[in-house]
Amino acid sequence: MRDIAVFSGSAHPELAEEICAQLRTPLHPVRLRRFANDCLDVQLQANCRERDVFLIQPLVPPVQEHLVELLLMTDAARGASAARVTVVMPHYAYARSDKKDEPRVSIGGRLVADLLVAAGAGRALTMTMHSPQVHGFFSVPVDHLHALKELAAHFRGRDLAGTVVVSPDLGNARSAAIFARMLGLPVAAGAKERHSDTRVTISSIIGDVTDRDVIVLDDEIARGTTLHELLARLAEHQVRSVRIACTHGLFSHGALDRLADRTDVAEIVCTNTVPITADKRPDKLHVISVAPALAEAIRRIHDGESVSALFEPA
Repeated sequence: MRDIAVFSGSAHPELAEEICAQLRTPLHPVRLRRFANDCLDVQLQANCRERDVFLIQPLVPPVQEHLVELLLMTDAARGASAARVTVVMPHYAYARSDKKDEPRVSIGGRLVADLLVAAGAGRALTMTMHSPQVHGFFSVPVDHLHALKELAAHFRGRDLAGTVVVSPDLGNARSAAIFARMLGLPVAAGAKERHSDTRVTISSIIGDVTDRDVIVLDDEIARGTTLHELLARLAEHQVRSVRIACTHGLFSHGALDRLADRTDVAEIVCTNTVPITADKRPDKLHVISVAPALAEAIRRIHDGESVSALFEPA
């Protein structure tokens, strides 16, 4: 691809390499230094002048380090006379901070969007935001992809007779309905109430799951608090088996091992928007690559083609 320059921060270089392999374009190096006063310094080590620059950096732990790194890369590209700078954030962590639900709290999703634009981002490419309305926090174009097609392809071809797709809450029910339609399955949802970051309650399951196989679909799994509560409710309905699917497998605080150790969980499926090293992948975990979808979106953005076909429901 001509007149394009792709760089990766330190958050997930493996995904960036996969994307560049799909694009058949080199992944250019980035020099990252830390000064004695703990400040970061970034240098993009390839020509950016009048080029379409793409900066690949999911906001994954340590989120603040990777965010500042992305801001510095964005500023560096703008200062190097890039024709356009697109930040590619497969996971936008601050999408959880989407509203003022308590007094005197910051709406982080909007603030970080403003920071990226102020640094020089002319466009953003992301995937499955926890709160879709965060899309509107950006004052530049945003291409918001989803991984439902990739996740559905993993299950398609299996015997899904007697299977139902379950959303852990009503907020994710629309995505679950689209996913269920892709597989020709019914859908159900949990009636969830969140009390804190570590405590939720699910009072009931809306829909018929009794004596059925279940695919639980969520946008991301962090501590797994919601899932454990949902699994308890599903057990009350004597479900036959449970498979878990999500886009962002954050799996913090030992969540992955706790889920994999459960006898009622047959399989855990996620994408590679978040890095999971090989030594931390239990046998029940299957990781699906979204590099082809992200690469195709980058190609279409660069060539001025429509990206809508990639994120509209199939």
